[in-house]
This record gives sequence, structure tokens and C-alpha cells, in this order.
Amino acid sequence: MRKLQYVFMALAVLSFAIPAFADGGSAPIDMVPIGVGLGMGLAAGLCGLGQGRAVGSTTEALARNPGTRPALMTFMIIGLAFIESLTLFTFAMIFLKVK
Repeated sequence: MRKLQYVFMALAVLSFAIPAFADGGSAPIDMVPIGVGLGMGLAAGLCGLGQGRAVGSTTEALARNPGTRPALMTFMIIGLAFIESLTLFTFAMIFLKVK
């Protein structure tokens, strides 16, 4: 936990140091591609983890009680659709934000 705190403190210092050393005459740096990459990477990775947990839990529940298959499959498919929509919404927001 302490290492994570140090990482966030270093990131905060680095983000506030950019204006301090800014050059008044040069063009601004375009940071949008970096943000796009981080946003899509986080969205896709975390949604993938969520989908894996959902399918794993459903598989475990089916192994314990096979009679609940229709109800479980319905809820699992709806849940996977909601999880996947988070990635698609992130993708759409990136396209709206990037010019």
C-alpha cells in the first residue's frame, strides 16, 4: 500500500511540474493519444476481468446446481452485455473527444 502511495505522489509531482517548466513560445504538446491509449486499455482490461469473473461464477453455479441453467444463462448474458457496453461507451466517448 505504501508503494502505491509513493507512485501516486510521484505522478502528482510530475503532473504539476509540467507547467513549471513550460516554454512560452513552443506549441502545446498533444496528450490526447496517450489518454486514448490509457482509457481504452483500462476499459478493455477491466471489462475482460469482469467478464471472466462472471463466466467463472456462472460455471461454478451450474456445476453445483444444473437445474438453474435457464435462469443463470439469461442473467449471465444480460450481465455480459452490460459489462461489454462499458467498453463500447468508453470507445464512443474517445471518438467524441478526439478531434
